[in-house]
Amino acid sequence: MTLPLTSQPAIPPPPLYTRGVPRLIHINGPPGIGKSTLAQMYVDNHPGVLNLDIDKLRPLVGGWSDHFAETGALVRPIALAMAATHLRAGHDVVLPQYLGRLSEIERFEAVAHQGAAMFCEIAVMDTRDRSLERFANRGHGSDEAWHRQVQDLVDRTGGVSLLTDMYDQLTEVLRSRPAVTVVPSDADEIQRTYEAVTAVLDGADASAARDG
Repeated sequence: MTLPLTSQPAIPPPPLYTRGVPRLIHINGPPGIGKSTLAQMYVDNHPGVLNLDIDKLRPLVGGWSDHFAETGALVRPIALAMAATHLRAGHDVVLPQYLGRLSEIERFEAVAHQGAAMFCEIAVMDTRDRSLERFANRGHGSDEAWHRQVQDLVDRTGGVSLLTDMYDQLTEVLRSRPAVTVVPSDADEIQRTYEAVTAVLDGADASAARDG
């Protein structure tokens, strides 16, 4: 006996995430701290939000691995334009990117303000020694070609000394950014870190509503 097939009603996808005032969410932090993972978790739970991972743009340019810094300079204006376009459409942008110079942060902040958007700053941080260890573990133990290439590049251009300078430069820049929220991060607690990041963003929403 063959039972008739019954069609199941299709489950509609969740609607695109929109807000009254869009946000450019900058997740800063030292290399290897988990910024890209956190950004991907956020967009997975918020359809319509753009994950503007600049490191994913860099390999689109020929010769990027041999001209890492120069390629970064080429893709930065592209990232700014992408952010501006998405914000003007009324949608959030999350930017998981180490920015260790004040001028770089201010460029993205200006794009947010020009698009009548909020600029939300979060710095995901661990201690210096643990941050260095996490970067090394990611690069040498990763199956992702990108991580291995970045690890090789860092090894060729200064290694631990370079990463230490980047960490110290970031902590110095953060001192000049009073609106930034520092979120502590443990290597094996990515879900807890994600929940802390979303709590910061929810708190910023509540504060903006009160001020409005």
